[in-house]
Amino acid sequence: MKRLLFAILALTLILSACAPAVTATTAPVIKDGLGRSVSLPGPAKKVISLAPSNTEILYAIGAGAQVIGRDDFSDYPEEAKKLPTVGGSMGKFNYEVIAKLQPDLVLASALNTPEQIKALEDLKLTVFVLANPTVLDGMYANLTTVGALTGHAEDAKKLVANLQARHKKVADALANVKDRPKVFYELDATQPTKPFTAGANTFIDLLITLAGGSNIGASLKGDFPQISQEELLVQNPDVILLGDAAYGTTPEQVAKRAGWNTLKAVKNNQVFGVDDNLVSRPGPRLIDGLEAIAKQLHPEIGPALAATKAP
Repeated sequence: MKRLLFAILALTLILSACAPAVTATTAPVIKDGLGRSVSLPGPAKKVISLAPSNTEILYAIGAGAQVIGRDDFSDYPEEAKKLPTVGGSMGKFNYEVIAKLQPDLVLASALNTPEQIKALEDLKLTVFVLANPTVLDGMYANLTTVGALTGHAEDAKKLVANLQARHKKVADALANVKDRPKVFYELDATQPTKPFTAGANTFIDLLITLAGGSNIGASLKGDFPQISQEELLVQNPDVILLGDAAYGTTPEQVAKRAGWNTLKAVKNNQVFGVDDNLVSRPGPRLIDGLEAIAKQLHPEIGPALAATKAP
């Protein structure tokens, strides 16, 4: 049922992408991720973003100058850090600051609670909730939608075309690859005997699959389950990707964990740090993550992707 709901939401956004191009004075009526019809008198000129992925999308489509506020976790691109923050840590937003900024659009995400959305609407603000995509097409649809809301429909269209071309380049490079290495993606190993990993229905799982690998976490229950060390030893991954590298976890530390030195990935020096933001935030950098993982799992395709650049 959850998959069906996300599929319906993604389809709604994809259909919305067919709306007329935005002009300087008009904006389309678009259904958001909650199925609500949201309209603006014109392209939003003062936008507050309540999610890192939203912020990345806004800048990627050329609407960065229109962003006047961000949540605490929006840290990319670098210039976004200069924006005033409106909260978000511990699930709390500063509604007084949001009201003072006087946005004509608050771009929320599916992670924002109904109570938060209501509090914003009680301030008479226009709130658009982007759907949480589970496939790349859903992410592309979000880019198109934000382009329509901000007057950057053409910029969004060009970006989507570029990202799709890069995705295809990876797929073409892997077309004749037969081996699919088993991958363990580590999110948090504070408890090394029961580290957290990425399960099915996550972008991490999707990108590992698209990059020519097999995610051992996909067989576990839940989106972000813990895996026992016993099960990890049984699965014996060929590659370990450290999503917790940003918190100081290194391949050397992994090799020193009790029992981990028997894993294929450790013995063959196939333990790599990755930028978890590239694979967990549903924005345009997912393609960067796809390319990075593909090169790590199949280094032989590196030359074919070397010239691939974002616009």
